[in-house]
Order: sequence, then C-alpha cells, then structure tokens
Amino acid sequence: MAVQRLDRGDLWKNKARVLQLQLRQRFRVAVDRHRPSVLADRYFSSSVQRWLRRFRDFRRDSLPSSSSFYRKKVSKDFDVEVDSAIFRMLQAVAVPLIGNVCHVFMNGLNRVQVYGLEKLHDALLNRPKNKPLITVSNHVASVDDPFVIASLLPPRVLLDAQNLRWTLCASDRCFSNPVTSAFFRSVKVLPVSRGDGIYQMGMDMAISKLNTGGWVHIFPEGSRSRDGGKTVRSSKRGVGRLVLDADSTPIVLPFVHTGMQDVMPIGANFPRIGKTVTVLIGDPIIFDDLLNSEEATEASRGKLYDAVASRIGHQLHNLKVKVDKLALEQSIRLENHNKDGAERAANILHQVDLDPFGLGSHEYIRYESLVEETRTKLNDMSPEEATADVYTRTGYSCEGGIGSRIRSYMDPTELMGFAARGLLMNCRSKEKYSDTSDIRPLKTWK
Repeated sequence: MAVQRLDRGDLWKNKARVLQLQLRQRFRVAVDRHRPSVLADRYFSSSVQRWLRRFRDFRRDSLPSSSSFYRKKVSKDFDVEVDSAIFRMLQAVAVPLIGNVCHVFMNGLNRVQVYGLEKLHDALLNRPKNKPLITVSNHVASVDDPFVIASLLPPRVLLDAQNLRWTLCASDRCFSNPVTSAFFRSVKVLPVSRGDGIYQMGMDMAISKLNTGGWVHIFPEGSRSRDGGKTVRSSKRGVGRLVLDADSTPIVLPFVHTGMQDVMPIGANFPRIGKTVTVLIGDPIIFDDLLNSEEATEASRGKLYDAVASRIGHQLHNLKVKVDKLALEQSIRLENHNKDGAERAANILHQVDLDPFGLGSHEYIRYESLVEETRTKLNDMSPEEATADVYTRTGYSCEGGIGSRIRSYMDPTELMGFAARGLLMNCRSKEKYSDTSDIRPLKTWK
C-alpha cells in the first residue's frame, strides 16, 4: 500500500509539472506578489505548501521584468468608451472658451514676443492628413498649458476644439476628485500616474490620439522646473515611447519660452499682468537617421526610447540658450526705447509749454540770461530801490518774448495807458510801504 501511494504521488507530481509547463507556454498571468497569504500554514501539509510556493513562483516568473521594454500596440478606438459623446460636447464648449480667454489674457494684459510662429502654424494646419503631431516644451509654471499654447494660436483655430491639443497631467493634481476630473477631461487632458512607468493607461490613451492623427503636447521634463525656468532638465523616456510606438512617426516640434515665471510665480494663486513672455519655436526634430540605422535594428527598445528622449532634450536645451539671449536683447532694447521716448516727450512738453508764450528755444535762453542779470542787480540795491525796480520790470524788455506778443495784440494808446497806471500804482506803493519789512505776503501779492 505504501508503494502504491508513492507511485500515485509521483504520478500526480509529473502531471502537475506537465500542466505547469503547458500553462507557461500558453498564458502570461500578472499577479500581485505582495498579496498576503489568507490561509495559515498550519492547515496544510508540507506538500500542499510546496505546491503553493511553486505556483506563486510560476506566476511571478511569468510577469514581464520592469527593466524590459517592448512595443505595445494601441488601437485607434482604445478609449472610445472613455471619450463619450457627453465629454465631446463639453469639449466643444469648454476648449474654445478657455482658449480664447487665455489668448486675450496673454496678448492683451501681457506681452508675448514669438519667434518662428509660422513653423507651428505650418505643422498644425498644413501637415498631411492623419499625420500625428507632438509639441514639446519646457515646463516653468503651472499655467504653461493652456496660457502659452493659447497665446500662439489665432482665435479661429481656438474655436476648433476637435483639432486642438491633448495633453497629460498627473492624476494626483488634476484628477483628485470627480469635479476636477470632469473639468480636465472636458479640456482634453489625459491622466497619468507618477511612478507607473511608460506602459500605463494614460500613455496608451495619448498614443491612441496620435494614431488618429491628433495633436499631443507634452512636457518631456516630467514636472515643473525647480529653479524657476533657468535651466532645462533631461527628458524622460516616456516621450520616446510616444514617438516610436505610434503607428506613424509623428512630427515633433519643440519650442521654449521664458517669462512665465513672472506671470505665475511659485506659490502665487493668481497670474500677474503687465509681464513679457518670449517664445522661440524651433525646427521639427528629425529621427530618420536614428530609426533607419543598422544599430537601431539591433538596439533594445529601451535604448531607442532613451536616444529619442536625449535628442529632444538636447534640442530644448539649445533653444533655451537662444531664447534667453533674445529676451535679454529685447529687455535692453525696450529700456533704451523707453529712455529715448522719455527724452523726446520732455522736449515736446518743453516746446508745447513755451512756444505759445514766446519762450521757445533761443528766446527762452535770452529770457533766462536777463533774469540772472536782474537778480544780480537786485542784490546790489537797497530794499527801496529793489522794490521800485521790481514793479517796473515786468518782462517787457525781452524782445520777441511776452512783451512783443502783447504789443502785437494791443493798441499803442492802450499800452501807454496801461504803463501809466502801473507807474502810478508803483508810486503809491512806494509811499505806503517805505519799509519792505512791513509788507505782508497778501499785500505784496496785491
């Protein structure tokens, strides 16, 4: 009996091993290796525990390694259920509304200086049908998208919600509750989870948009700049997967901006106005030499992702150096223009104030010299002589000045009468105020 039991045990072991090999060849089962054991070990014999261990090892070995990369094909209708008709209706309303508001804010309350704008318009409007487009840029402020994107597009393009960009956002920031989730989905934002790798659902959804000829905007750095936009960090390999795993190689257009750190500083709750943002759009990045080379056919998928991401990061770094130089030159030019404008305004104001009174240019110089000469004489006179002399000198000695203008508009007889009344008043004031120290300010003015 004991021999028969051993034979039966060996027979069942062999059958289980054959079944295990067949399952390994036909199925790939993904399980959570950290799931706690529900059943205690004391309820099972050692043989059953050994079979459970082998089964767990079998399922663990069937999982793909976290360091292995492969091409994961995504169908065009991958997220048809998620992209329902209700959300398409919301997108048709929310995307043009928010886009035009951001466009007015950036171009009306701020100043946007763009270099190479025709490259973006050509890639967006004139690319072949069903040709996907990926735009990449540096990430400085939390409102880079949609503020910068909206400022680069004309209002007529912003009204076409179907052909506008899709973008990615961390689920813990934009999809933390049902309200924010519904809002960001209505403005064409796809959720991605930090730390879930490049084969997660959000990346698959982005690739499905590219497979239908859509436009996806992504920040290759993965998160906002840590130094306020001074530098551009290295690009993540997720952008490499978007480029390589799409059915058709997309157009990759880079652009870099500076100044958004002033529009939306770190920790600010509302954007600022009156700032200047400079945007430089580069040429489309070409990957033909990288994808068609002999080394590419032999290289692993992970190395290809890294090579594409490295080329994109290098291009963004070069554009960052150029846009900083353009922004510095623009600020210097604007400062000099403001200085020249202030000088011209002062000269114009000087002429406007003096010309109607005959005190323009050379006449004003002669008048100033006469005033200085009179001031010197008054210093040498006694108080009585100075008072009389002040009342008789009213500025009529300046030829071509106020006196000449008055004489040209007054009859000579009236002018002589006016002068006589002035002399009479001068004599009375001399008799009444013999001591100038007794003259009060009001009487002196009269």
